[in-house]
This record gives sequence, C-alpha cells and structure tokens, in this order.
Amino acid sequence: MKFAAIEDARLFLEQNPDIDMIELFILDANGVPRGKLLHREELLAVYESGRPLPSTILGLTVQGEDVENSGLVWDVGDIDCRAYPLEGSLVRLPWRQIPTAAVQVSMHPTEGLPASIADPRHLLIKVIDGLKAEGYHPVMACELEFYLLDAKRDHNGRPQPALDADGGRPRHTQVYGLRELEQIEPFLADLYSACKLHGIPARTAISEYAPGQVEITLEHGDALQAMDQAVRYKRLVKAVAHKHGMQATFMAKPFDDLAGTGMHMHVSLADGEGRNLFASESPAGTPLLRTAIGGMLASLLDSLLLFCPNANSYRRFQANSYAPLAPTWGIDNRTVSLRVPGGPANTRHIEHRICGADANPYLAAAAILAGIHRGIRENLDPGAPVEGNGYAQAKQLLPTDWLTSLQALENSAWARDALGQEFLGVYLAVKRAEYRQFMAEVGEQDWRWYLTEA
Repeated sequence: MKFAAIEDARLFLEQNPDIDMIELFILDANGVPRGKLLHREELLAVYESGRPLPSTILGLTVQGEDVENSGLVWDVGDIDCRAYPLEGSLVRLPWRQIPTAAVQVSMHPTEGLPASIADPRHLLIKVIDGLKAEGYHPVMACELEFYLLDAKRDHNGRPQPALDADGGRPRHTQVYGLRELEQIEPFLADLYSACKLHGIPARTAISEYAPGQVEITLEHGDALQAMDQAVRYKRLVKAVAHKHGMQATFMAKPFDDLAGTGMHMHVSLADGEGRNLFASESPAGTPLLRTAIGGMLASLLDSLLLFCPNANSYRRFQANSYAPLAPTWGIDNRTVSLRVPGGPANTRHIEHRICGADANPYLAAAAILAGIHRGIRENLDPGAPVEGNGYAQAKQLLPTDWLTSLQALENSAWARDALGQEFLGVYLAVKRAEYRQFMAEVGEQDWRWYLTEA
C-alpha cells in the first residue's frame, strides 16, 4: 500500500495559500464518501501520522446507520483506525464558497485495523496484486451514465429531468442528440474544467437513451488508478450539478418507464511492458480473452451483489433496454452482458455491461478481475458468442431480485477464496441490514427508498 508523501501537502499549501478547509474522505462499501472537514493547519499531520477515523465508518448502511453484527461497532468499542492520504488526491474544490480542497484517504493495512479489512480499495489492490504476480497487468476504464434532475420534484413528489438552458424540460429520448448536449453546455463546461483540474481524463459525452440522461467516458489506464478516477468523477458530477441548481443521480433505475443507468467497465490485460494480451486481428480476440470471459461468466451470479448492490439495481434488468438480461457474451453486440467491441487489433478488450451506476467502482472492478483470474487459472471456455438479438435468445436469465444475489454471495466458496472471508463478513452484514430495512419499509414508501443511492 503506497500513500502520499508529506512533501505533496507542503507544496500544495504553498501553491494554494487561500485554502482554509480540507475535506477528508474515504469510500465505504456502498460507494458513499464519508469523512471530516478539517482546517488548513491540520493537513500536514494527516500526511505525517494519518488521521484517526472510527471503525464503524466502513461498516455503515447506505443510510449511514451502524450495523452491529459487522464486527466494527461494539465488539471493538468503535476503535479509532488510522487512514492516510492517497497520492494525487489532494485537489481544490473550485465550486465551494469557502476555499476548500479535498483529499482521499484509505485505511493503513495495520494501523487501520480492524476497519482496513472492510476498505473496498484494499480488496481491489489484493485482486490486482494476484494477477500481477502471474504476469497480468489489468487495464480498465469506466463509462458512467447519470441523470440530471431538477432540484424540485414534480407535483406528485417524483423526480423530473432538469430544465434545459432555454427553460424547457426534456421530454423525449433523443439519444445521441447534439442539441441536448448544447442545452447543458454550462454544466458540461464546468464539469470538464473540474475534471481537468483533478486529473480525471473525461472524454466523450453523449445524450443517452432517456430525457436528461448523459454519459461521459473516462480514458483507460492502470486498473487501480482508473477506479480512483471513477470514484472522484462521481463526486465531481454531483457537486457541479448542485452548483448549477440540479441534482445528478447515479441510481440504477430512477424511472420505471425510462432507461436504467449503467456503469460499463472496459477491461483488458497487459504484460509487464504494457502490451495488450487480448490484442488480435480476430474480432474475438486471443484465447486469453476467451478464458477471461469464461471466468467472468462462471462467477457472474456469485458476484452479482457487487455489481448490483441495491434493491433498485434489479429494476434495470429489462429486455430491449440496452441493459443486460442473461449471462451471455458476444462480439460487437450490445444485447449481451459481456461485449467484445470492434476496433483495431491493439484495442481489443471486454466491455462488462452488467453493473448499475450505483455500484462501488472498487468492488465491481475487484469482482470482474477476480472472475478473469478464475477463468485463466481454470482455462474456462465461454462457449459460442451470441449473434443477433441476445434478448430473444436468452435462456438463463440474471436474477431480478436482491435477495437471490445476496444469498448467492453468502453461499459462494469461490467468493470467500477470491475476495476474502473477513471482507465478505462485513459487507454481507451491511447488505443484510439494508435488506431487512427495505423489507420493513417497502410496502409503505417503496419509491422513497429507491431514491437512496451512493
């Protein structure tokens, strides 16, 4: 585990003499950033000796409540656990009224015990290290969809698309519409500016398959760095939207009758010199790519809770919606769960289309890479790729309920081995607590629960 040097903080403070406050945050299992607001003079001590955070901070439900049987509450006396800053994460937040910067921290492997066992970033590092030990260097990128919503609800108290710059409200899908992007140009300009300041490689923007839905792709790179960027990008989108009087949501399915919101994960493996091990003139890629797909398919059900972590996540699985429906793969085919996109030989990779945008990028990436590792070790054959309409050919469907996925992860010997019993113990305790709360509330106000997301 590599943390930032204190010289980084000294240089930042020297170059930013106006900064008064520091927002320190860590990402919990649900992908919710939690932390503290510090004063400028407290920053150097964080870099020098870490910052104590309560053990419970990584064992909370999505609504911020303690989970008593997580092992991180009364059993350990809610002990202080030390977290340290990550390299390159100390940045200005230009939209804040008080001059403020943010810094992302992660638990120290030993000084952060027992909370460090539940740190989702640690899990991803563990899986990446396992692949690297065998000569495989994972390369990843995120495509994150989101809705831009009005800060005010409609007359029924339901969310509605944000107003366009011309005062109108989006009512039609207009996928790939250029006018739709022009109407949110002030938001996009500030978002791209913030991404540049934060070192986040935000690239192509498109109007997605619903009114008010947008997608911006992030450039591929080292898997850990790419997920760090995805985590920080989601925070930027929400903050910039708030600045413009809007609400950005990464819910998997905020509207019954409109498209769901996904997080497509692009993944390949490189050798130690950075050469793409999936590269091939064949559109199907190399034999290694096929075994990677075989592993992802074999571990899909066991991993699904990490890709689709909330009750709302499963509303997204609908036919003819560009969301996945079955454990299938195909070549340049958007009706399957695992797609091998076209393009030049050196760009060959897999697009994992299963995750909702509500998934924690660290945990989703860890499950994807662990599945790939399984495929390589067991030399798993994914079978023939689907051609044509994958929805029409679907035989074995993905589960459409939260409990089935929760039980699959609980009962998975593969997951306990690949992801670790200690991490799963905390994570499953959290998800069980959320499930119980959901069952207690869903009859009375189900849609209000669905509005809760990371």
